[in-house]
Amino acid sequence: MHRPTYAEPILSWYAEHARDLPWRRPDASPWAVLVSEIMLQQTPVSRVLPAYEAWLTRWPTPAALAAEPPGEAVRAWGRLGYPRRALNLHASARAIVERHDGQVPSAYDDLRALPGVGAYTAAAVASFAYRQRHAVLDTNVRRVLARVITGVEYPPKTQTAAEVRLAESLLPEEAETAATWGVAVMELGALVCTARTPRCADCPVIASCAWRLAGKPAYDGPARKGQTYAGTDRQCRGRLLAVLRHASGPVERAALDDAWDDVRQRERALSSLIEDGLIDPLDDGRFALPR
Repeated sequence: MHRPTYAEPILSWYAEHARDLPWRRPDASPWAVLVSEIMLQQTPVSRVLPAYEAWLTRWPTPAALAAEPPGEAVRAWGRLGYPRRALNLHASARAIVERHDGQVPSAYDDLRALPGVGAYTAAAVASFAYRQRHAVLDTNVRRVLARVITGVEYPPKTQTAAEVRLAESLLPEEAETAATWGVAVMELGALVCTARTPRCADCPVIASCAWRLAGKPAYDGPARKGQTYAGTDRQCRGRLLAVLRHASGPVERAALDDAWDDVRQRERALSSLIEDGLIDPLDDGRFALPR
């Protein structure tokens, strides 16, 4: 069966509707692209933008970040959430300085070997920063391909080999076009083919969308549970870390005790932060950001 052509209409749509995001501009450095990709993991663009701008103003190169203690990366991470990403980015900066003379590597395998850089991030940096031909599969891309090609409302919870093969089969042959295609499909998922209220009338491939042609069948897979935050260990960890981020130096145990009332949950969260390397317990009983 002949597959419809998706690249031309989606690329044309992107040329007209793409958001002006700093990490997509031609002058964005590979380091800027890497920083954006780490920050954008599970975090919306609106929250990332101010943190991204501040981060690159302070640390415009990997060497600039690598020269600072990891605690400063955690402090600057602010309220982006999942703060281990800050430690990973700091560790990546040091690895880039030590292994690659301070330049973000262009090879996928070298990127993949950086701390905290998974398959998606390595492909995204190689594609967006170095204009290479890679299948870039984030949540938005997976949802677009699930609907347009396979005719289901949502992709599987965990990425499958079949999804990767499908994404690779759709890549335009020319590397520059393939790099633009990856971000164009991502943008389509972010702005039009959204998770809850897709704007199908604005979709450039509505005529060939398998999900629409099938009558938009409702998702019938495992229950999709929304994330909660209030009252969770994640919120408790955030409160404890905020005490240290806003302090000029180490803090007493009492300052952490005041941040969360539930003693058991507070101790559990504190232990996990120490285990993750986000808080250093000092010999004098105080606590500090990692040094």
